[in-house]
Formats: sequence, C-alpha cells, structure tokens
Amino acid sequence: MHFIKTEEGHRTLGPKFGQQPKHRSIREVGHLVLLVGSITSNLNGRNHYRTILIKARTGCGNTAGVLLNIGDVHRDGAVRRLAEDKIYRRVIEMNNADLIVKTLKSAGINYGFGIPSGNVLPLMEAMRTGGIEFVLTAHEGSAGFSADVMGRMTGAPGLCIATLGPGATNLSTGVGNAWLDRSPMIAITCNLNTDQLGRRIQMHIDHETLFKPITKASFQLREGEIAETLQKALEIALAEPQGPVHLDLPEDVAVAAATETDPARIPRVTYAREASEDAVEKAIPIIAAAKRPIAVLGSTAMRMENKDLLRNFIEHNGIPFASTTMAKGLIDEDHPLSIGCIERGRRQVQRAFLRGADLIIGLGYDTIEVEYEAWIGDVTLLQIDIDPVDTDSSVTVALEVTGNLDSTLTRLNVAKGAANDWTEAEIARHRDSFQASLRPGSDSFTPHAAIDLVRDALPKEGILSFDVGAHTHQIASQWTAHAPRSFLITNGWSSMGFGLPGAIAAKIARPDLPVVCLLGDGCFQMTCGELATALRQNLALPIVVLDDRWLSLIQIKQTRRQFGIYGTALDNVEVDAPPAHYFGVPVIPANTADEFKNGLETAFSASGPTVIEARVDPAHYMDTVFD
Repeated sequence: MHFIKTEEGHRTLGPKFGQQPKHRSIREVGHLVLLVGSITSNLNGRNHYRTILIKARTGCGNTAGVLLNIGDVHRDGAVRRLAEDKIYRRVIEMNNADLIVKTLKSAGINYGFGIPSGNVLPLMEAMRTGGIEFVLTAHEGSAGFSADVMGRMTGAPGLCIATLGPGATNLSTGVGNAWLDRSPMIAITCNLNTDQLGRRIQMHIDHETLFKPITKASFQLREGEIAETLQKALEIALAEPQGPVHLDLPEDVAVAAATETDPARIPRVTYAREASEDAVEKAIPIIAAAKRPIAVLGSTAMRMENKDLLRNFIEHNGIPFASTTMAKGLIDEDHPLSIGCIERGRRQVQRAFLRGADLIIGLGYDTIEVEYEAWIGDVTLLQIDIDPVDTDSSVTVALEVTGNLDSTLTRLNVAKGAANDWTEAEIARHRDSFQASLRPGSDSFTPHAAIDLVRDALPKEGILSFDVGAHTHQIASQWTAHAPRSFLITNGWSSMGFGLPGAIAAKIARPDLPVVCLLGDGCFQMTCGELATALRQNLALPIVVLDDRWLSLIQIKQTRRQFGIYGTALDNVEVDAPPAHYFGVPVIPANTADEFKNGLETAFSASGPTVIEARVDPAHYMDTVFD
C-alpha cells in the first residue's frame, strides 16, 4: 500500500498501483485519513489492525514513521485501543524479527527450515515479508539436517527454526549434525517472553544448556543488541572449523520495535591463517624422499577456496589418492590415480594397500570421520590441515603443516615432487580388484546392483544424498563421485534420518541439477513424513528405498558378536506390494533389476517426488560391509 492525495488534501493510505478495495472504511486520524480495504469494512478488532498495519508497513518503506502518530489520536476509541497496546503499536515499525531476517537475508540465507508454533509466528511473518522462504518440515530434526546441507551447498549458514522445549530438543539432532560435520548453521529457537524465562512453565527448558555441547556458541537475543549478536553469530558459524551457532529469541524481543536501524555487517568467510614458512619448507624434502606415498583427502579440504589445487598436487607428484567418505568428489574418482574411499565397505582391501605406502599425506584430513590409528598401521604420517592432528601415540607423525590449505598447496605445487615408484597400472589393478570385491555374485536382486543402476541413471554432475546403515558402507566404497558436494552424507554425527532431508535441501539449493536420495528402510521409517515436504516444494526427486526388511548393520554386528538376532527385524509380515502412494507421493515397487531400472526411468522423468521401493537381498552385506 502507499500514500495518495485526497480531494481535501489529506494523505491517505491506499492500495498499491491505485487499485480500489472491495470494501473500505475511512477514519480521520489526526492529519491523516486511513483507508483500509479488502480485509475488513470497519476498524474493530485487534487482528484486523495487525493485518492492516503489517500490510501498510511492508508495502511502503516510509509508512511506519507516519503511522506512529496514531498514538497521539484520541478521537476514535478503536484507534485508541490500538495505540495503547504496545505490541500492536510496535508491529507498525520495523521490529527485531524484521531486523533478524534483513540481516540473514543479507548474509545469503534464502531459506529457513522448521515447524511453526505461536512463539515462532513473529519470525515467520518477518520471513514472509522479508524474502526468506519458510520451508515447513515434518520434524524439527529434519529441519536441522536440511539446514546443514543448505549450508554446505551455498556457503552461507543454513537456517533452522523451532519452538521452545520439545521443538528445541527435536532440532538438536540436526544441529549436532552440523557440529560434527562442520557445516555453517544458524539455529533459532523461539522462546517465551523474557520475564518468563527461568520459571517452571509449560515446555520451557534451558536452551543454552541444551545446545552448548553441540554448537560453537549459544546466545540469547536481547533488545538493542540484535545486530551485534547476529554479526558475532555469523562470524563464528563461518570461521574454521565451521559449525552451528544457536540463537534464542524471546517472543517479546521479536515483536519489539528495532532500535538498531541497520542490519549487522556481514562477515566474510574466515579461512585459517597461513602455515609457517618453516613448516612448509620442512615438508618439501619429506615428500621428495617418499617412493610410495599415498595422499588421503579429508572433509576439511571440501571447504578450500580453490579445490583444483588438490588435483594439481596429486598430478605434480604422480601419487595415488584416496578419500574419506565426506571428501569423495573433491577430485573426480574417474581419475587414474584414484583408489577410492577408505574405511567403508571392504575396508581391509584398502587397508592392505595403504599400509604398503612409505608415507601417508593427510590433506585436510579431519579425524572426526575416522581416526588415523584405525587404518594407518606403521606408515609415517605427514599431516597438512587447518588444525593440529588428533592421534594417539601409536601413529608416527613426521610433520604437521597447520594452516590455510590453499596457500600451503600453492607453495608445495611448485616444489620438488615425490621420488615416487608408483605406476598407473598397479594403481588401476588395485582399484579394479577393490571394486570387484564389492560386487559378489548372486542370483538375487542385491543392494550393489541397485546402487550401480542408480549411478548409471544419475548424470555425472548429479547429486546423491544418502543415509546411515549397512548401505552407507556399500555406497561409499562403490559409488564413483565426480564433483565436490555431489556426494552428501553425514559421517561425523552419523545419524540415521539424514538422507531425505539432505536431498530436499540439495534440490532446493540446486534446482538446475538432478538429485537422488538413496536410503535404507530403517532410515525411511524415521523420515518418511518428509515426502510431504518434497511434495509441497514440488521437487523432482527420485527417492530409492533399499527395502531389506532389517536393520542390517546392527544385525551384522549381532551375528559377529554371536548375540541373538533380536530387535532388528523391520517387517515380520509379508506384504505383496507397497501402497500406491505415501502422502500423495507415488510409489513404484521393484523386485528385480529390470523393474528397478524401469522405475528409475519413470522417477527421473517425473515432475515431482517419486518413491522406488526396491526389495533387495542383504545377504552379501555380511561379507562386504566390514571385511
């Protein structure tokens, strides 16, 4: 809405573009004539006022200052009631919720994931008018997972929102994911009014204590300190190692008039300081002397500014490289020097090859995924990362080069290369042998056959999001990743339930790329409600459920420890076929490889989400998952 001139010379609040409302009511308010249309024919009722004034405020940036004069008018009782109500008087100004949204929007945040409550509504209204889309999820934990992936995909912190108490505890699972997987995140809990905090009131708990062990910082937002706190939160979330920051927003603070006129200054990503020249110089002869070095890429390297420096380092030295699960795709795994993923399916095959090296070069290796002592044996370690290495005394560390990876590799890439006795032929033989070991022969429809068919159907630039279970080990070792951030998984937090919310966020962030979700039936039971989220967002998203009717990873552990098979069966009743729809999302059953392939073709050509329920035989997991 905007101001127009009346015949009497009064300024009048009218609809945008000069359109006339169906119903209108005029009240003289001091020197103003307030024209209200389309919503109500009179000025009775607080809810009407709130809607009218929000529309007026958001329609014209200069409106708020004029409307504040309502407080000086006493001619109309209804208007007086509005003026005397501080909450409704404040809503006509830019309130703190608006300031929060304005700042987050300026930081590159365009989506927020969560579940509403009464306390959340002021922030949601600010998001609606301020240009951040609120994505309704089925569970707050899923909101956290989606925000984590949005942070990975965009580089800006992901945003997730929950109410107090149970909303906060549900959200904490997704926030913990960002904490251990090193993803930038702003997690907002909307709380009671400030004067109620600390009392024994329904749903209220101490949010700061809840989030302290799983965030880099936790702050309560206070009137007059909004911009300063947001700036600090964004700086902390983006600083290495990246991670989540929790903000607690009391409702009275959210609706209070903003006393700060400008949003917070948006910080740049803070990369690690440069490594010392002395450490880099010491690394050069160590690399040059190595005849059988192997580089292992870790997840910290995924946050490098120039990831091509990694490939340049590998090719400059002519050495084989492996990756941790979350680092897959940093260098195209079709590269002739790639040996694949470590510490997943058929890990012993990889361990034997790695222990034949005379030097392991850890490049951005974060032990949150897997500690060195699990696989390195007696091989000497050269660690190049932003943080000091975390190992026990069994690991022989030749040198640590701690600092910015980009600048360190820039210097090493022009130094003398490794002595290097490796040949591409022996690297290829190992890679082929490793991949063959992951695909034992079977007359049944196996998980590895389904995974290969998904890889064949997804273009190289496409994105896979998957979940946690026996299938994780198989996928991580078997899948060929071609690009950074094309292979989405949690491996620090390792929570079931990540795959589908992760795929939803990836598709929202990159609508130009095909995305597929691959998860086990146990994980699907945890998050199947998010199918409704994918449908509401109208996402073209194939969702493959590997239905083996067991919590297979735990069943394998029961068997190996000679425990009884107990509490791990998911389907004790034989069902001929799945239902035709879940939450309105079509379901395609697949009992054979041919049926599955046809289902993939249908799902990839659909304009919305599609579930393919693949009935697979998990028998080979016993051989491939841990051996």
